[in-house]
Amino acid sequence: MKLRLWVMCTAAAILVGCGEPKLDGTSEQAMKQSVEKISSKLEPGKQAEFKEALQVVAFSQMDLGALMKGEQTPDGVAGKMFSELDGKTADEVIAKAASIKAERAAREKEQALKEIAELESRAVKAEEAKAQLAKFEVSRSRFYLREREYSYGKEPIIELTVRNGTEHPISRAYFKGTISSPGRSIPWLVEDFNYTIAGGLEPGEAQEWALAPNMFSDWGKVDAPEDALFTVEVVKLDGPDSKALFDASGLSESQAARLEKLKAQYQ
Repeated sequence: MKLRLWVMCTAAAILVGCGEPKLDGTSEQAMKQSVEKISSKLEPGKQAEFKEALQVVAFSQMDLGALMKGEQTPDGVAGKMFSELDGKTADEVIAKAASIKAERAAREKEQALKEIAELESRAVKAEEAKAQLAKFEVSRSRFYLREREYSYGKEPIIELTVRNGTEHPISRAYFKGTISSPGRSIPWLVEDFNYTIAGGLEPGEAQEWALAPNMFSDWGKVDAPEDALFTVEVVKLDGPDSKALFDASGLSESQAARLEKLKAQYQ
């Protein structure tokens, strides 16, 4: 019985000794030597896979933000890398790397889906806001350059007549102004502007404004012919708390492009 047990233990020891070589994380030199030893026993294709897996597993222990803040040290990071790799075979390292990449891909997809939802929600809210913004009526819009009194040059003037047809007091209104000529496909100027309303504009109230944009801005440089028309679109309204009530700005070109890219990749 004892002889049989001794034979079994001896066989087990031999099998363990003949098993796959493992990484040694006790020191940098030991790690290098064990990596070389394992790589030398692998086929060329698997060598490349093993090398990539080593990098994935090792760098998974590094937090660049913590390093920049001094919360991690290079020696500490190296120690974590060696500890994570210590005792693993090539197949175990490759499997660990695959698991890390799968978890990373899952996190990236989760974040991408959240961003898609946020961008789509913003686009939907912008469309919904247009119906409310249309109630803030601009019945008259005029743009011209007038001579400055006691000074050389002309200053731009924007005249507007507005009426608040919404159910909310408005503290500030944002517009997109366009100066264009009939028959021309390209306008002379497209520029945003806004106006903070002293005392606000209550529901049903109307006002006439004469605004003077900076004469050194594009408003002061525009050289449009006499037949040019000035049209105004309401793009945003702030309520009495100075926070946006309705905002039709929607997505920028870069945001719209990113939304399409994310949807193509993750949906």
